[in-house]
Parts: sequence; C-alpha cells; structure tokens
Amino acid sequence: MSFEDRTLICRDCGVEFIFTAGEQEFYAQKGFLNDPVRCPECRKARKQAQPRSTGERGGRRQRSRTGSA
Repeated sequence: MSFEDRTLICRDCGVEFIFTAGEQEFYAQKGFLNDPVRCPECRKARKQAQPRSTGERGGRRQRSRTGSA
C-alpha cells in the first residue's frame, strides 16, 4: 500500500495539520482504523490534562496473612 501526506483539520482548534505518509504507515502497522482527529499540539495538551493513574486499585486493600502454616 502506498501512503501520501494528507492534510487534516484538528477537531479542537480547527488548524490544518499534515498526517504524514510515515504516520499513516505506523497507524496501519498498529492496526489503527481511524485517522487522528487532533493536531499534535492538541493531542499533547489533551494527554497532559488527563489525570495520572496512581497504580492503586480503587477500594481494595491487600491484607497480609499472619498465622502458622
């Protein structure tokens, strides 16, 4: 399959950005079916705005076992 650079419009800011042939090839290799909808700047801002996971499971505590075997 041949890929060519394409111009897309960002869903958030409305700016045109280039979806390069290399990015399209990467998306195809990963099995991604949809084109990106945000420009790189908005993707970065959105990613930074998301709360970070603490790695803890919500509401469950691990109990230590004591006693003889």
